[in-house]
Amino acid sequence: MNSSATHTLHELSKESRMGAMGSETTAREVRRISLADFERRRAGIADQLWDAAVDVGFFQLTDHGLPLEAIRGAFREAERFFALPDSVKAQYPLANNAGWESKAQVRPSTGTADQKESYQITLPLMGRLFPTEEELPGFKAAMLDFEQKSWEVGMKVLSCFALKLGFDEDFFTRAHDKASPEYQSTLRLLHYYAIPPEAQDKLDLWRAGAHTDFDCLTILYQRQGQGGLQVCPGAEFEKQEWTSIPPDEDVITCNIGDMLMRWSDDRLPSNFHRVRNPQPGEYMGPRYSIAFFCQANRDALIESPSGKYPPITAGDYLKQRIAANFGKKY
Repeated sequence: MNSSATHTLHELSKESRMGAMGSETTAREVRRISLADFERRRAGIADQLWDAAVDVGFFQLTDHGLPLEAIRGAFREAERFFALPDSVKAQYPLANNAGWESKAQVRPSTGTADQKESYQITLPLMGRLFPTEEELPGFKAAMLDFEQKSWEVGMKVLSCFALKLGFDEDFFTRAHDKASPEYQSTLRLLHYYAIPPEAQDKLDLWRAGAHTDFDCLTILYQRQGQGGLQVCPGAEFEKQEWTSIPPDEDVITCNIGDMLMRWSDDRLPSNFHRVRNPQPGEYMGPRYSIAFFCQANRDALIESPSGKYPPITAGDYLKQRIAANFGKKY
């Protein structure tokens, strides 16, 4: 076993200990940071992003440049896709890091399948994985446009972290080059299933078990009134104290992923988060969210500045993490 695999398995071992319910607290703040007048304010924004990321690992963006109607439109497209019969969606099965799955993701933290379905768009891997125009008119064009908009937001934020890490501001833009066939950033549409009445008093499954993200940066769009997302900052890892992040469609919620944690020698923490089931009296209907994972291109070499972690390509790193969640068939 090479040293890269050893480190990855250590990360998975940590994740496997995060399946308990834990407790909830409102004592910490997920900060909101404005991207207004970005080019002029980049240095100041970088300081704010760094402080928020180091503190909690999660933060929310305001004045991010995406019109609210564009976000709502993406959710409408997601609903249209998930409303297709399973027999149609099954024509576009998850393979590698693209396509549709249902209850296929088993988190190391829980050992049970997440109660959701998802559809992942990774551009070089799509081939025939988009529904046809006859099945879902306009869906492909809408998703490609939203993927581009999400990438642009992600590169703005990552340019700030590049500066704080002593890299040039385009370092991470090159590492996520959309023109490359090695591109592996992913737009993921998520549909968490409604809780049926007969199951509402025995919610022993997770909508999404505790995990860290595999990427550099996650951009998350949440729908108003459809909560459940919680974060457990690193300092609270052993105590498992969770803070809820209420959905707000006017902001974009972001978190640091494992790739960037390695690139920063752990100065930027990739913290555990989960989607808990609703509690009695809470909304039990379906939950939709959309995530964009800024995953460095397969041939990008992730090197920690001090040598704390052995070098590993982003492709090898992602392959190991996906295998631990979906099994070798994916």
